[in-house]
Amino acid sequence: MSKAFTREDEDGDVEADSTEESAPVPGGRNFITPGGAERLRAELRKLRYEERPEVTRTVAWAAGNGDRSENGDYLYGKKRLREIDRRMRFLAKRLEAAEVINPTSVKVNHVQFGATVTVRYDDDSEKIFSIVGVDEVEVGRGRISWMSPLARALMKASEGDIISFNAPGGQQDLEVLKIEYRALDDD
Repeated sequence: MSKAFTREDEDGDVEADSTEESAPVPGGRNFITPGGAERLRAELRKLRYEERPEVTRTVAWAAGNGDRSENGDYLYGKKRLREIDRRMRFLAKRLEAAEVINPTSVKVNHVQFGATVTVRYDDDSEKIFSIVGVDEVEVGRGRISWMSPLARALMKASEGDIISFNAPGGQQDLEVLKIEYRALDDD
């Protein structure tokens, strides 16, 4: 690995820069629902007030045991502290850039961020998708990012519209059956 893409800390540990985790959201906008923002805040609080202090105590105890070069608790603890600090910076940046949009306050009759959309595929199967922020995607629960190909294709569609989009399996057509702006289950 090129020296340009590494960082060395005070203990001589080399760590690769994590640019993908701190990459900004395209367009600099980080739309998020109130529930998604609260989940990020809760994770940040847990890291800051529970996990980091616990790992810091372990590192301090391990440092007092003498030789740090072969001290597994010390080495692992330092590595874990760097991971926690990196995640805390990431969460803080995401929350700072967040534009919280409550789906229940959206008053339009076409698809926008926060919409819960019922669609019908060519094979007559129906699915429900909620368009959420990139930090709250849960495909298994039907929550897709507003940046995903399907969500982009759905944007501005109205009930009854037939849209086409490029799915991994090829071009697909689907009909928009219903558009709702409601609170998500865990918001």
